[in-house]
Amino acid sequence: MFLLHFKASCIFEMPVMKRTSQKQLARLLNVSRTTISRSLSNHPAIHPDTRAKVQALAGKLGYSKTPTRVIRRSKQSKPLQIGVLIGMPSVNLGMATFPAVLQGIRDRAAIDRVAVAVINLDPTGLDVQNLRQPVFQQIRANDWRGTILIYPFAPEVVDQISRKISTISVLTEYDHLLIDTVDTDHSDIIGVIGRLARLGHRRIGFVTWHYPVGGRWASRRFSAYAEGIFQHGLKFDPAWTVNIHQEQPPLTDPGAVADYVTRQTRESAVTAWVCAADHQAYQLIADLRMRGLEVPRDCSITGFDGIVPPPGMPQLTTLAVAHADIGASAVSRLLSRILHPTSPRRKILVETSLVEGATVARAR
Repeated sequence: MFLLHFKASCIFEMPVMKRTSQKQLARLLNVSRTTISRSLSNHPAIHPDTRAKVQALAGKLGYSKTPTRVIRRSKQSKPLQIGVLIGMPSVNLGMATFPAVLQGIRDRAAIDRVAVAVINLDPTGLDVQNLRQPVFQQIRANDWRGTILIYPFAPEVVDQISRKISTISVLTEYDHLLIDTVDTDHSDIIGVIGRLARLGHRRIGFVTWHYPVGGRWASRRFSAYAEGIFQHGLKFDPAWTVNIHQEQPPLTDPGAVADYVTRQTRESAVTAWVCAADHQAYQLIADLRMRGLEVPRDCSITGFDGIVPPPGMPQLTTLAVAHADIGASAVSRLLSRILHPTSPRRKILVETSLVEGATVARAR
């Protein structure tokens, strides 16, 4: 056996680089250390311009927080307060998907000791110029540290909110805003197109409704539809799409959508329609019945979301979304964003699962 002896003089110490501290940032910007701390945690009490200056300098100097830092985990501490804004008029709650998302948010929030305040808003009624609206008053009065947005809001409204507090968008993507998104994987529609093609469908259309606010999610699903059409060597015809082509006037009424689908089914021999959402698909099935078309006898229909069929409706062939998992992921992402407000923007996609229903059959 050989014994190796090392002398202390042979041990070389690596030079330790001095880390930037909050105290240094405060001195350089001539502000208090409390202002630095709150700016780095995206606290709403700090003016957005001040936060931006602090975060920019921190990034330039390579400042990083302690990775093990947590947010108020102890049972004795006051729970962190976050808000959930649901951008949906109350008159459209019939087949909404947000209750499952909200349940996932609440379940995860309970684990992380986070208090959740929920506000349902009509997205068309928000005015960024009116800071006395209830949503902005809630942020100030209840010391919200972050918010989760469910369903689309006008980009200028989202921009205004995200300047005040850390913001996560659920089920809606905003191109030019630096906020995180937790969404479903729209590309799974490609697999639905493949299934229809294997059943002999060669003329497949795409249907979505016209939405006054948002609708980007429907465009994402149309993109997946188009990719599926080309992947499987099928014909693409803009006339077989509803509320997509800019040169076609939007059909704002579900009855008008059904009239158009009926005409294309009968005159152009379209044998299957991919709907952007389940609530659209179930309404279309009911409207087609009134026009003498039966699903899937005369045409097949698919959806997206996985909601429970309304009374009297067949089980839709659809892609079920794990809405509760999306809600839980949104809370986790928001807490991380509060701790690290300057980290790169992230987009989290949650996969869907195919539900074999009674609305798809072989092409006639």
